[in-house]
Amino acid sequence: METPKKDNKPAVWLKFSSLGLQMGLSIYLASLLGSWLDKNHPSDIFAYNKVLTLFAVFGSTFSVIRQVIKMSKDDEAK
Repeated sequence: METPKKDNKPAVWLKFSSLGLQMGLSIYLASLLGSWLDKNHPSDIFAYNKVLTLFAVFGSTFSVIRQVIKMSKDDEAK
């Protein structure tokens, strides 16, 4: 009797949950770095925390969108 093959690929929900964790972690780390820079290198015209957090939000959103598009193309190819 032949056993069915198991698919070794992670479930779709696991892929998307890791994307959310990656996004949250990068935003959190950028915020910590910005807070540290604001405390140690104060500036009247530049708020490091706000700028770095905003860059992290845009960068991680771009990364998530790119990875989702790649996943959908991989699924269509099957």
